[in-house]
Formats: sequence, C-alpha cells, structure tokens
Amino acid sequence: MGTMNITMREALNQAMAEEMERDETIFLMGEEVAEYNGAYKVSEGLLDRFGPKRVWDTPISENGFCGLGIGAAMTGLRPIIEFMTFNFAFVAMDQIINNAAKTLYMSGGQFSVPMVMRGPGGAAAQVGAQHSSVLDSIFAYFPGLKVVSPSTPKDAKGLLKTAIRDDNPVIFIENELLYGVSGEVPEEEFTIPMGEGAVRAEGGDVTLIAFSRINHMLLEGIPEFQKEGISVELIDPRTVKPLDLDIIARSVSKTHRVVIVEEGHRFAGVGAQVADEIYQRCFDDLDAPIARVTHAENPLPYAKHLEAVSLPSVAETIRAAKAVLYRA
Repeated sequence: MGTMNITMREALNQAMAEEMERDETIFLMGEEVAEYNGAYKVSEGLLDRFGPKRVWDTPISENGFCGLGIGAAMTGLRPIIEFMTFNFAFVAMDQIINNAAKTLYMSGGQFSVPMVMRGPGGAAAQVGAQHSSVLDSIFAYFPGLKVVSPSTPKDAKGLLKTAIRDDNPVIFIENELLYGVSGEVPEEEFTIPMGEGAVRAEGGDVTLIAFSRINHMLLEGIPEFQKEGISVELIDPRTVKPLDLDIIARSVSKTHRVVIVEEGHRFAGVGAQVADEIYQRCFDDLDAPIARVTHAENPLPYAKHLEAVSLPSVAETIRAAKAVLYRA
C-alpha cells in the first residue's frame, strides 16, 4: 500500500471525483464550482471530467441552491453543495435547519436528505469579521446534522467520502488556511468513519483537545511545550458531531488534566459541550478544572495585530497548560 503527498485541496478534489465516478447520482453545485474550477480550486477539473449536468455553477443565492439540493436529495440524488464560505450559509439557515435537518424526522422516515454541504469556514488571513465566523457549534446544536472539521489531507479525503455516502445531511467545514497544507494520503481506496477521533501526539502531563486548523497549529507547536517541560497528548476529534468521547476519556484517565482549544468563541462554543461531557464522564479522573482557550469575545478584526491577539495561539495554550498543572 503506497501513499502520495498531496494538499488538502487535492485530497478533497480526489474524494469528490472518486465518489462521482462511483455513483452517477452524485453532483456538485455552488458558486464558481464549474467554469472557474472553484473559488479555492477544490473542484478543479471536475466540469471537464463529468460535464455540466453534474457540475453546476449557481447564482449568488445560497438559500435557493441549498433548497434545490435538498429537494434533489429527497428525490434520490446525492448533491454536494459548496458554499464559497460558510459565512454565506447564514442566508441559507432556514433551508439547512428547517428542511435538511428535520425532513427525515418530520416525514416519519419517508424522506431522507443525503447531501453534503461543504466549503471553507473559520478565520482566514485578514478577511474581516463577516468572513471569519466559526460555525461548528451552531450546526452541531441541531439534531439531524452531522458536523465534520478535518485537520489533515488524509482525514479530509477519507471523511468527505464517508460524508458523501451518508444518508443524512452532513456539514463539512474546511479551514481555508489548510487548503495548501500537504500530507500523506493512501493511494488505495479508503474511508474514515465519523465519530472516531485521532491521537496526534502522545504525552502524559495534559490532554489538549482541538480540531481543524487549531489542531494543526498545536501539532506544529509541540516543541514549544517541550521547551517548557510539558508532555502533551493531542486529541483531534475530527468530527464535532458525532463526537468520539471514548478517545477523550482514555486520554483524560491518563493525564488527569485538560485544555480545550478552539477557533470559535467561548460562550456556547464546542469546547463548552466537550467540557460538560468530560465532567459528566470523567470527573473523578480530573486533578484540575478544565481550561479553555478560544477566540476572544469580539468579531474578528481586520488589522493583522488585532487579529493575532483575538485568535488562540500556542503561547496562550502553554499558559493554560501551566495553569492546569499548577505551574503558573
């Protein structure tokens, strides 16, 4: 079994192409996905390969083309809906929440909605407050939606293939700043199940829990923890919902200390739910209160220096780790 070193952008492209080749009911639509090869070139070459009946450019009307996708899914097709950014999904929330998430339940199981809604989310580099929202916790709040936030090219490909094959609506959030990140991806056919996290680094002092770009940031920052004499175990949930509580519990029972780091805001963020789950399941294993490192409680500024102090950092996470280790 061989591997190839490709970017996350290429991994996502391969996942869609392989699934579209496998199943002719799968199609892609969104803004600039066809003629322009995607705003971030994730769909490059798909129009030439599969033609205009399966790769569609849409008007700038997220509520409209998301609703079109839901209707197509209800009648036997398997759409992939690309939002140019998940910030633009705000205008499609009625379709996503009231139709995609609830149709299976409200129809008594008669109509499933097998569709993937994917695109970049989270903070990018100086794109301002209206293009930097982190929406994982919002989508995860609603029953009926699954939420995926990969941090590596391998996970992006394996999880997107799984999402496309799922009979339920899946929110698949790709961080814009990870599109160009490279990693080893198997050459052979593979999928990754939802609800199975990964241990990115093993350690004994403190458990760090983070997904998407923040997990990537912390993995690269492990030498900084080592300089401070802190041995970290880094957990990547990979899917926000369903959440792999088993892998988290095993790590907590080992380290007895937890820092949850996320790009979203603190109030009602994903980390708040993760902390609650840990307290319910692992309270007796904890030797310190759970610490959280988050986006500051402000819209993300455009100014570079203000953007930097608003978002989580390795340095801030080290301070939090020292606090739960009582080394502050």
